Amino acid sequence: MKSKVRIGLVALAATGALAVSSCGFGGDGSGEGDASSLDLLVPSYSDGTKALWEGVIEDFEAANEGITVNLQVESWENLESVLQTKIQAGEAPDIYNGGAFSAFADEGLLYPAEDVASEETLSDFQESFAENEVLDGTQYGLPLIASVRALFYNQDLFDAAGVAAPPTTWDELYAAAKKISDTGTPGYGMPLGSEEAQGESLIWFAGNGGSFGSETEITVNSPENLEAAEFMKKMISDGVTQPDPGATQRTPMINVFAQGQIGMVYALPQTVGQIEEENPELNYGVTTVPTRSGEPATLGVADRLMAFKNDEDKQEAITAFMDFFYAEDNYVDWVQTEGFLPTTKSGSEAMASNEDLAPFLDMLPTAEFYPTTNPAWNSTDGAFKSLMGQLEDQDAKTVLDQIQSKADAA
Repeated sequence: MKSKVRIGLVALAATGALAVSSCGFGGDGSGEGDASSLDLLVPSYSDGTKALWEGVIEDFEAANEGITVNLQVESWENLESVLQTKIQAGEAPDIYNGGAFSAFADEGLLYPAEDVASEETLSDFQESFAENEVLDGTQYGLPLIASVRALFYNQDLFDAAGVAAPPTTWDELYAAAKKISDTGTPGYGMPLGSEEAQGESLIWFAGNGGSFGSETEITVNSPENLEAAEFMKKMISDGVTQPDPGATQRTPMINVFAQGQIGMVYALPQTVGQIEEENPELNYGVTTVPTRSGEPATLGVADRLMAFKNDEDKQEAITAFMDFFYAEDNYVDWVQTEGFLPTTKSGSEAMASNEDLAPFLDMLPTAEFYPTTNPAWNSTDGAFKSLMGQLEDQDAKTVLDQIQSKADAA
């Protein structure tokens, strides 16, 4: 049952505080206006992100004589403000690795994906991820990395509490969590603090056929979501979760699981590598997310590459870089080293032999995403982070109605 995979220990930092590592766009500005010089702005996923991109760039430049790539790496905390400053100064990066893209697309700042990547590259993306990059019928982003949540469970705590098998339904999850909690250890970890309350919520909502809506409508207080939130509250009220879920952040909670002190949590692919590094003797398993019906569903998160329309003379060089990066060998090495999942079909096939990733890879095609192309999503996201923790003390309908109100006001 114990996991033995080494996903890439450099990715461990992505589960906690990220180190800031950066360098300038060419320093002396010699690349400005040069069609053979590309500016690349990316976030730091781990302590090894900068070196990983430098390796890609070195290989790309060797294979594409005359094209240079100027790298800038920023922390996630600084990334968006750095980008906005550059856009306002008329110095947007040629290629950007980030999150939401709809505002840039609305302003006509981005190339459609089909203008900066070959058909071979575009057709290799998993359909669910490609669809998440579409605004008004046009794909703008190239999905970079995928992350879905799976259920991690402590086999020793299962055995001690008499839990025979990992749960596949909510009722089974509740029953297992109660048995473990009755032994004095929290049965299930539910992080509803400000770090990722929206993520925990969407896992439960998707497990009942719910969602946060689409690019045209935010749906928080739907019947499906309300039913899921009521079950979440039952878990809290009946004492089968850790104390004070409303103040619990995801990262430290996963750390507690890694030390063997929680029965079950929803966690990330990188958590496998974290456990291998921090507590390799932990006897645990990974399985698909339990849902009301037992049919797997989960939260999917994807970041993307996008290309800004700075100089049409650079379009050919941008396309060359995108196709080079997403070539199977280059892309799979990057994804595995950072500890994420691939967004491409060829990448999933290449990584399919890794048994520890199987539950994550199995759920990729049906993952439910945040509606990041909806202009109201940022306000909705903030409302979840500030209000969902009140589920401890308020009824589920009141909490979801408050969040819906914030979304509607946006």
